[in-house]
Amino acid sequence: MKVGCQSGPTSDKRLQFFARHGVKNICGIPEESKELGYPTVEQLLQLKDRAAKWDISIDLLTPSFLASSHIDRTPRPAIMLGQSPERDRDIERFQNLIRNCAKAGIPAVKYNMSILGVLRTERTPGRGGSSYSTWRLKDAKPRTPLTRAGQVTADIYWERIAYFLERVVPVASECKVRIACHPHDPGVPPVTGYQGVDAVLGTVDGLKRFISIHESPYHGLNFCQGTVSEMLQDPGKEIFDVIRYFGSRKKIFNVHFRNIRGKRDDFQEVYPDEGDVDFVKALRVYKEIEYPYMLMPDHVPQHPDDPGGNQAFAFCYGYIRALIQAVEQWYGR
Repeated sequence: MKVGCQSGPTSDKRLQFFARHGVKNICGIPEESKELGYPTVEQLLQLKDRAAKWDISIDLLTPSFLASSHIDRTPRPAIMLGQSPERDRDIERFQNLIRNCAKAGIPAVKYNMSILGVLRTERTPGRGGSSYSTWRLKDAKPRTPLTRAGQVTADIYWERIAYFLERVVPVASECKVRIACHPHDPGVPPVTGYQGVDAVLGTVDGLKRFISIHESPYHGLNFCQGTVSEMLQDPGKEIFDVIRYFGSRKKIFNVHFRNIRGKRDDFQEVYPDEGDVDFVKALRVYKEIEYPYMLMPDHVPQHPDDPGGNQAFAFCYGYIRALIQAVEQWYGR
């Protein structure tokens, strides 16, 4: 296990920040060919070389599309709208991105299958004058009754997910590049959904079904522990068995290691040391299942004196790094 990060841009200034705080493994954000719609092998190698100057490894890549953005605001929505032939062109771009990662020696790609993006209500006060990202379903006021996607039932959503996986998982398996999908953040009421969308990857059962579609050791999850905790009624007790379920099946390819206070439909994203999930116990579970990849901060609290979030990220890096060292020593290297 190693502390990681996905914050960008992947510039020399940001890489120096990572190096200064002991972060040696990251999710890189590459430049890409506007003509192709995905990064070339040369651009990926340039990204790796830039990181290597600071003794940092690109362990994961995030493309510019299939992001956690709302469908009404994303510039490339065809895959999630189920619009052919546009979605077929974007799927081909994703396939080529996987092939280029294999050629450049980048072992994994993370992505989202999101229509609603990251839903939140008004921020709430946190310690030391900070503020916390918050979701309270009862206070949520969607901008429109439906998104541009219209009514998306569970069956429709699963069809679009399966269509994508049928075409992408074989390429990932052939190239031996892990593809890691982020759960839907947050879970919304099943059947009725939110803005007409039944977000099927917003429950643990949905994630179990997802990993069973086109089974492959290269098809798994960007396991956002915060998002999965948001799916649960009692995350402080339930999350550990969920980690074991996916981890024992080797389906966790990256971890967003963040904490929440609250439960499904009503939570705050807090500092890692003050939430409802015992992070020491969580790290011990990751160690037990022999999880070998990155644990990274995500959605850090905000403060006016820390507009870029660097203070919060630095705190999280140190906290996670110390936990890893303590757990490694406890179990023995």
